[in-house]
Formats: sequence, structure tokens, C-alpha cells
Amino acid sequence: MTSAPVIPVLTLDEFLSALTHPSALIEGAVVLTCLVLAWVLVRVVRGPTVPERSIWYGRRIVDGVLFPLLALGLAYLARRALLGWGVPLAMFKIVLPVLISFASIRLSVRVLTVAFPGSHLMRVVERTISWLAWLAVVGWITGVLPEMLNELDDIRWKLGNSVVSVRSLLEGALSVGVVMVITLWISAALETQLLKGATGDQLSLRMAGANLIRTLLTFIGLLLAMSSAGIDLSALSVLGGAVGVGLGFGLQKLASNYVSGFVILAERSVRIGDTVRVDNFEGTISRITTRYTVIRALNGREAIVPNELLITQRVENSSLADPKVLVSTVVQVGYGTDLDTLFPQIIEAVSSVQRVLGDPKPGVQLSNFAADGLELTITFWIIDPENGQGGVRSEVNLAIWRLLNRLGVEIPFPQRVVQMLPAAEPPSAG
Repeated sequence: MTSAPVIPVLTLDEFLSALTHPSALIEGAVVLTCLVLAWVLVRVVRGPTVPERSIWYGRRIVDGVLFPLLALGLAYLARRALLGWGVPLAMFKIVLPVLISFASIRLSVRVLTVAFPGSHLMRVVERTISWLAWLAVVGWITGVLPEMLNELDDIRWKLGNSVVSVRSLLEGALSVGVVMVITLWISAALETQLLKGATGDQLSLRMAGANLIRTLLTFIGLLLAMSSAGIDLSALSVLGGAVGVGLGFGLQKLASNYVSGFVILAERSVRIGDTVRVDNFEGTISRITTRYTVIRALNGREAIVPNELLITQRVENSSLADPKVLVSTVVQVGYGTDLDTLFPQIIEAVSSVQRVLGDPKPGVQLSNFAADGLELTITFWIIDPENGQGGVRSEVNLAIWRLLNRLGVEIPFPQRVVQMLPAAEPPSAG
């Protein structure tokens, strides 16, 4: 036994005849007023700039969640007012389902876009939701959907101690989708608030909290969704234990990566912005998730490293305790050079390079008596290793080269003496 729908279904003939009624113009004007008023309210509340990663507001006024919700609320209030005044309604019986479908589409699309940015799979899911929502509106308006639901409600079978129908399964799946979208919405909003203005150590710690909150909310939302779908959660305890054992063996690597992710975020042994070397790949950590860490090299290449590797393997972190990094370069000068006079001038020239730190100050060492000259090793410190070492080393080499040219100091180069031996005389005949 089904209840009467909140929005009565009109046949096509009834709808066309109602549109010819003089009150149809009043309905059209009221609907247009509701849409314009919703647009103005959203524009005033949002302001001139579009907030980043916002679910309520989109890049345009109409592609956020707030506009269809306000339009739906205003249209519902206008419908109630027109019914109270005795105005026959026809257009509102189409406008309300369309606005409900539009609000559902925008809510799901905005939540999935914020929760899973850049995911191609989510694009397919968004299009699927849009098609299903608009087909449901068409089916409702034409009266096909209520008849189909009644027929599906008659297809029943017994599952344990309860009777299940195809309609109840579809309604349960819809409830699961709604609950999961709301859960992702809440977790995305909390994550945005947690990560707002966070840098350095705070960013890693807040990222750990955001990932933990999302995991807990997703788990709770899944339980609520199954409960709303009519699934007895107590009956899943035995099955869940068996499935858990199987997953423990089959997905132990995946579980290890998730656990390692929480350990990394909690211990902060590596943080977003650190310069690290893992498995012969060096770069700056740009993102840490519960399953993997993204390391971006200076040439633009990115490596996705499973978190388990950061726990079980040796990781070189150039900025764990101190972001300063020591860089060195080598130059040779002639054996007749006055090193006591040259060393302070080299230090002064290297200190003048923009990225070189003054404290600790650069240093010069006589590192080797080479075959062609005296080998000098120049060391200096930088505090921004994420910007690379090649550029600053080139600037230091140029400063040293200009200094040596100005002082007339010889930079020796290898010289070889080639001795030409006379050709051997051919043996005489006979």
C-alpha cells in the first residue's frame, strides 16, 4: 500500500489544458520572480569573489548548491500561497520536481568535485547522476515513474526474516547515496577549515586530523546508510569477521600503506615542503595522503611513493631538523697563487650571491694538491633547497670566475706533451 505523492501527477492533456488557463501567466511570473530573487540573494551572500573549494557557491551563480535550494524553497512557499488563494496550479507541478532534481545534481556534483578533485572517475559518476536525475523528473512528470515503482513494489522475495522488494532495494540504494554525499560534504567542510592557513608542521598535523575525520565519517555514514536501507547490522557481524580475515591476507599491503600514512602524519618525520630522497628520487613533498606521498622533483616530474616505503626504507630528509643545506663547488688555481690573500676575497664574493646565507658563512678549503694546480673546495649554505642547487651553484661559480679574472689568478688546465717518435726503417731485403 503506497501513500499519495506530495506533488500530484498530471497527465499530458491535463497539463496542456491547465497551461491555457489565465492563471498560468501568474504562475510563470511567480516562478520567474522566485528564480530572480534566489539569484540576487546568492549574489549578495557570496560577494564579488568566488570562495575556493566551496560547495555552496560555484564559479557561476547557478552552479552552486545554494541557488537551487533557495529557488526550491521560494517556489514551495509560493505554491502554498497560491493554493491558499485558490489559484489553480499546473506549472508548479513541473517546476518543483525540476528544482528538486537540479538541487540533487548540484549537491552531488559539488561534493564529489571538492572531495575528489581531478578524478576522471568522478566525472563519469557526475554525468550518470545527472542523467538519472533528469530521467526521474521526466518519468515523474509523465506519470511513468510512479507506475514503474508500483510494479517494482510487487516483485518481492523473502530474505531471512524480512520481505524485500525491488523498490525497497532501489530506495535503499538512493538512501545510501544521499547519506554518503552528506558525509563527504561534512568531511570536506571540516577538512577545509582544518587546513585553512596551515603551514609547515601544522599542515602535516592538520592533514592527519583531516584524513582521520574523513575516514571516521565515511565509516559512520556507511553504517547509517546501510541501516536506512533496512539492512540488519547485527547480521553482518559474523560475515564481517570472515571478510575481515580474508581482506587481512589479501589487502595487507594496502592496509600497511594506510597505517603508515597515519604514522607519518602523526610523527611528522616527513612533512609537506621537506626535500627528501627516496629510492634514488629526490624532490619536495607536495602532498601526503593516508595511502601515498607525492614527491615533486625540480624538473616537474612527480613520484607517487607508497607510505610503507617511507617507514621501512632509508629516507634522506634534507630539512627535517634544519632547513639549511650545505652546497659545495670545486675550483683549481695555479701553484704560485697567494692563498692567504685569495681566501677572504673568495668568501666575500660567494657571500654576495643572493641565495647564499651569511650565517653560517661560506668557507674555503685547500682540499688537494692536484696534478695541474691547487684544488680549492668552496662550501656555502642555502635555506631554500626546494628551489634547487644547480642555479645557486652556477651563480657562485660565476662570482668566483669573475673574481679570479679580476685578480689575474690563473685557472690551470691540463697540459700534455706529445713526443713524435721517428718511423721505424723497413727491414732490408735479402
